[in-house]
Amino acid sequence: MRPVAMIEDEVELRRAVGDALQRYGFEVLEGSTIADAERLAPIADLLLLDLGLPDGDGLDLCARLAGIVPVIVISARGDEADRVVALELGADDYLAKPFSTRELIARCRSVLRRNQRGGTAQSEVVSSDIVTHLDSYRVTRAGQLIPLTTKETELMMCLAENVGKPVRRHDLADRVWGSSLGYVTRSLDVHMSSLRQKLGRRPDGESYIDTVHGVGYRLQP
Repeated sequence: MRPVAMIEDEVELRRAVGDALQRYGFEVLEGSTIADAERLAPIADLLLLDLGLPDGDGLDLCARLAGIVPVIVISARGDEADRVVALELGADDYLAKPFSTRELIARCRSVLRRNQRGGTAQSEVVSSDIVTHLDSYRVTRAGQLIPLTTKETELMMCLAENVGKPVRRHDLADRVWGSSLGYVTRSLDVHMSSLRQKLGRRPDGESYIDTVHGVGYRLQP
């Protein structure tokens, strides 16, 4: 699991976001101050940073952490000026409160991909006539949105990020449910069956998602 540091002085919000991150397979490191952020930055893969903290302004911290850890600013200050300043000071993204869990997770994964690949993150994965939009968390066919549930979307994102490669059932369970396979085996099978049904068949009649026996599933490139 990838460690994400959540720096937020509102306890309820911090815990709610932390619970959401854990459900989607992240390890959460919690803090509520600038000092906590500086302590956790070297051991985190990503920093979620509120601006209004009790011991200082998060904007000042963005510049100091540039190059140490990717930063997504999470703030009630949604003015364009605040967003521009944060990004110019080194923040990788800016998310204004209130926000949805799906948007937060999508932005976290987008920033992590971008940094892992040196700024050349792949934003779309094409499998025949279906396109998985990794940054916007959508799956389309000929430009039309395919309506998927949250869990189905999560499965598709995970498969698309590893297109052409088998993804283990255990890894899917951990990523999508935040649980070991034994507890969600039936749920995984049901959601994968539903996802395949909604995707339909490729123009050549084959399935978009192959079963790799004894391993898991693979999205055909």
